[in-house]
Amino acid sequence: MPEKVDKSKSRARRADRLQHELLVAYRTVDGFITDWAVNISRGGIFINTRNPLAVGTTVRLIISLPDTAFPFDLSGKVMRVNEFDNPSNQVPGMGIEFVDVDEEKRARIERFVERLRKELPDMAMNDPKKS
Repeated sequence: MPEKVDKSKSRARRADRLQHELLVAYRTVDGFITDWAVNISRGGIFINTRNPLAVGTTVRLIISLPDTAFPFDLSGKVMRVNEFDNPSNQVPGMGIEFVDVDEEKRARIERFVERLRKELPDMAMNDPKKS
């Protein structure tokens, strides 16, 4: 699982991230791939993968939240990549920021993240109260 991010080494996050595994599908040139998102916030996710897409790539995501009956799709943009077997031993994968999210989907994600925050308070990442 990812460790707390050192804010001196990266740009400030717009939303706190919570560690939680979620199954996510996304489209590549070869079709849809299913991987695990290992943390989520109202603004994006980090997908654990050995084959991340390039920074700047726009992706279509299909996410299934436990409190929703059906998966829903979102658009995102790859903002950060950790290559597999990187020298700093970071979890391999890609950080994706959600883009063009309608209010209904954003509200679902916010409710899910808020519920996780209440159920798993010790799992909160980048929470200034815990630093």
